[in-house]
Amino acid sequence: MKAVVITNPGGPEVLQLQQVEDPQIKDDEVLIKVEATALNRADTLQRKGSHPPTPGASPYPGLECSGIIEQVGKNVTRWKVGDQVCALLAGGGYAEKVAVPAGQVLPVPSGVSLKDAAALPEVACTVWSTVFMMSRLSAGETFLVHGGSSGIGTFAIQIAKYYGAKVFVTAGSDEKLAFCKDLGADVCINYKTEDFVPRVKEETAGRGVDVILDNMGAA
Repeated sequence: MKAVVITNPGGPEVLQLQQVEDPQIKDDEVLIKVEATALNRADTLQRKGSHPPTPGASPYPGLECSGIIEQVGKNVTRWKVGDQVCALLAGGGYAEKVAVPAGQVLPVPSGVSLKDAAALPEVACTVWSTVFMMSRLSAGETFLVHGGSSGIGTFAIQIAKYYGAKVFVTAGSDEKLAFCKDLGADVCINYKTEDFVPRVKEETAGRGVDVILDNMGAA
């Protein structure tokens, strides 16, 4: 198969399309013929040499993909050859085929094309695990999303509104805020021109919000 190979740490010019060995699946894995993959920040960090793949993972970049299952391991029961899926990967999405543990494979939602589904797993798993599994955001609660116009932010807005939360967002331009509002955000704050803390307190009668999603978490 062909894969995008990082020949040396560096800029985009170090990426080369090369002929490589097909991946071999384990008993609990499926082999996906890749239709599309997505670009995540970790891919660019891996290319620069500052984010090596985890031990045992594919050496090729690509942390999510969509495609058609081509082969299933003998312990896999949920999926079959020919299923259209998307998947969360430890790496290897930048290739024609990728081996994936069956538990990291997801069905393509109705109304979403196979190509577009490649961009769902990272944001869906991140938002669901942090906002709903960990923080237990519920209908009627308030939710603040920092960086609302990002990939994670835009998914968080939509799913939080679907579950009945009131959504606050911050973003760095009026254009980004208008985009967030179109997705359903209730309160949109430009953090470059307004301090979000007093605005949130004003909008919540001094109470603050129930859950905050901060996409960076760094200093």
